Formats: sequence, C-alpha cells, structure tokens
Amino acid sequence: MDEKPRTKANGLPEDTRPFVAPCRTIDRAAPLRWLRKGWRDFCAAPRVSLIYGLIMVALSYLITGAALTFGNMGLYLSLITGFVFLGPILALNLYGISIQLQQGQEPSLRESFRQVRACIGDGLTFTVIMIVVFLVWARAANLIYIFYPVNEWHLENVLLFFGVGSSVGAMFSAIVFTASAFSLPMIMDRKTDMVTGVITSANAVLRNKLALFVWASLIGVCLLAGLLTAYLGLMVLLPVLGYATWHAYRESIDASEWDARFELPPEDSEQ
Repeated sequence: MDEKPRTKANGLPEDTRPFVAPCRTIDRAAPLRWLRKGWRDFCAAPRVSLIYGLIMVALSYLITGAALTFGNMGLYLSLITGFVFLGPILALNLYGISIQLQQGQEPSLRESFRQVRACIGDGLTFTVIMIVVFLVWARAANLIYIFYPVNEWHLENVLLFFGVGSSVGAMFSAIVFTASAFSLPMIMDRKTDMVTGVITSANAVLRNKLALFVWASLIGVCLLAGLLTAYLGLMVLLPVLGYATWHAYRESIDASEWDARFELPPEDSEQ
C-alpha cells in the first residue's frame, strides 16, 4: 500500500526534504582532479572560455586604472582582490558551459546566459550579500593603509602593511569561500534557494576541512599567478577555476532530493 504524502494543517503538501544537502567524503587529491576536469572543459570550449577570460582581464585593467588614478594602494588592493568576493557570481556562466559540455552540446555563451536566468533571483540575492562584504573589506583595506602607510616603501612598513592586510583579508576570504564553495553551483543545478545552498556549502566545507583547505589554497595560488602575470594569466586560469568549481560541486554534494534544472549524466570522480 502506497504511503500518502504528508500534508500541513492548511492542506498543502509538507516539504520533507532535508534542511541541508548531504555531502560526500572528499579525499585530499580531489582538488587536483577538479583542476584537471576544469582544464579538460577549457580545452573542449576554448573560444568561449577565452572570450570570458578576455572580459575578466579587461575588467581587471579598468579596476586597476581607476584605483591608481582616483585612489591609493589600499583601494587598489581591495578592488583587485574583489575576484575572491565576486568571482563566484561571475562564474555562473562558466557553470553553464560545463553543463552544455556534459549534455554533449556545442558550448555557447548565449545559451549559458539563458541557463543563468533560471536562477537569477537567488544569484542576485547572493550578489548583494557579496557586494556588502566586499565594501566592508574595501573599507577595512583602506583603514589598514591609513594606519600602516607604505608611501616611502621602507621594507619594515611594507611587511607590516601586507602582514596585517593579509591576515584581515584571509578572514574575509575564509567566510566567503565557506559560503560560496558549493552554493552557487547548487542553485544553478537544482531548484532550491540560496539559504539552502549557503548552508549546504558551509556544511561541506566544515566536514571536509583539509580537502577544502587544499582547494582554497589552489585557488589562491592561481589568482596570485594571474596577478603576477599582469592579469594575462587570468585569461586561462579564471575559466579553468570556474569549470573546476562546477565539477567539485557535482562530486561533493548529493542534491538529488531537489528537482534538477538540467538532465546531466552522473559525475565520474575517477577522472
């Protein structure tokens, strides 16, 4: 005899889904596997990936020019590190490219924009939150520059400035990473809300601290490499990281309780 779905007092069906999507155990080697998958997607869609990368590089130069013209070193560093805070939002289109590749389609930025529209409401909510966090970080970076100026570039002052700034920035970055590691890929993949996505992401990070620390470190190294190459490395590294994040979510989170937005094959965790 089939069990009838439970209903609320008002007669509507009761939502019996868990409060958070369960996460799988992530091994320490997984982040390298995610990068390999990200590189594979980049090679499978080089044209759209490079177009996205060029846009990000151009945006980086615009930010740098504006900061150095109208601000100071503190403003420049706070703005250019905005990739950490706003990168997850900018990567939504890259998730769409990975989805198209997994569906066997010819990847298209136009199609990825169409896919992003399906979750744009929760995406904008997350964007507003990240912008607030980013503005707080920008203000904090400026205060650090005021209290630890590096105008004369003495070694002691430079080390103190970057030491304090890195410590404060690491705290902000850890919060953002914990909230965004898997949340945006989840709302792109499933018909769920941002609160569930953020809690799912935080739960997965806290349950797999070592593997996710390795992943966060790899992201930091890639972004640093992009900065040291005058942003040109970001043309390749940002798309690869975006694709890798999508595969990280697919390997790590079991969101099968929520309705899927797209028909996708199971994620292979051995590649």
